[in-house]
Amino acid sequence: MPCSAAAADLPLPGSATWVSAWLCIEQPGAWGRDVIGDAVLGAELTAELAARTKAARVRPTLIRRPGRSEFTGVRTVLLAASRPRGSWCERLHITDLKQLLDIDLHVVNGPAPGIGAPVTDPLTLVCAHGKRDQCCARLGRPIAARLAQEYPEHVWECSHTGGHRFAPAMVILPMGLTYGRVDGAAAIRAVAAAQRNTLSLEGFRGRSCHSPVEQVAEAAVRERVSAGLDDLTVTSVEEAVPTSNTATFAGAARVRHADGRHWLVTARTVAYPPRQASCGAAPKAAAAVVVDEIREIA
Repeated sequence: MPCSAAAADLPLPGSATWVSAWLCIEQPGAWGRDVIGDAVLGAELTAELAARTKAARVRPTLIRRPGRSEFTGVRTVLLAASRPRGSWCERLHITDLKQLLDIDLHVVNGPAPGIGAPVTDPLTLVCAHGKRDQCCARLGRPIAARLAQEYPEHVWECSHTGGHRFAPAMVILPMGLTYGRVDGAAAIRAVAAAQRNTLSLEGFRGRSCHSPVEQVAEAAVRERVSAGLDDLTVTSVEEAVPTSNTATFAGAARVRHADGRHWLVTARTVAYPPRQASCGAAPKAAAAVVVDEIREIA
């Protein structure tokens, strides 16, 4: 059974990989199973890049245009910071992979640095990493091709984004909006919503810059109220929160609306029967973070 079919009962909210910065490198050739580990960018460069991305907490990602096209020798590089406020993305072009080492990755911790051209329209990454998981290639590539018909300059196939069992999976940058189980129409609606500064909840897994508890809290409040893309501020609650499900308590978050309303959302962990997390893998325990209670605060 494909891993995406085995995980069909797992809830999507709260499943987005926790990532706040991205380094996307155009690599039109073959991809290995691991973006950094398989040295597809060259052994020496890969080792240095792995150390630098880890130190700066940046997720390295390979990208390529949907379909086959001749490589001109000029690579697109995207550097993006995903955060609740002030997300940004800049585009650079390089002719030598060693130029990647000229980029100070720690700039993702601040405002847009101006080292590349600003990207003002949302960019969509669709996971099509077949060597990592069969579902990503089989389900992701048609979605990328469909999106490319509508947004030819703003869509890329990409390497593993986390959670291939939720394929087809895509991420909208720079906001880090993460989606799963989308068909072509739902994917287009998600991108169109992001362009209008709103958010489509169809297939929404969460913002990559939020923790799982914060992700489910935001999604739960959005199900109840109308809110623009940046109208909600989500913060984790560190102090103890009374709950009737202490055995499965996962955490709590406060969600504040720009109009002044706010909610306290508690979440719990739910266990699911074992199943494979990847195609061909052995079954292992599965769990999800779900909303336990939403309480509006006067």
